[in-house]
Amino acid sequence: MKYMLLINSSPEGPSEEVEGASFDDWVAYDKMVRESGIYVSGHSLADLTTATTVRVAPDGQRAITTDGPFAETREVLGGYYVLDVPDLDAALDWAARCPGSRGGGSVVVRPVAEF
Repeated sequence: MKYMLLINSSPEGPSEEVEGASFDDWVAYDKMVRESGIYVSGHSLADLTTATTVRVAPDGQRAITTDGPFAETREVLGGYYVLDVPDLDAALDWAARCPGSRGGGSVVVRPVAEF
């Protein structure tokens, strides 16, 4: 089964109370995921200030575009992995190993719907 791991962090970065992950931690995790044979895809996202939000009017036309952050939030999506693992428990194990789950961050695990 394929699962998406959505990696969230606080807008301010890792909490001062809990040490976050280093660049080397991310390199090691990425290598481990790829070498395990479960890697499907994954990317880190550019800074939130580069985001653009699109809203569509009832007539189907693009109505509003907003540059940059458009709302205060407690978490920012920083990237994702799609993994092909046997079951939810395996996906949760990989999420718990993810450096993004430390330092006040979180990893949301969702099954990928295949049509």
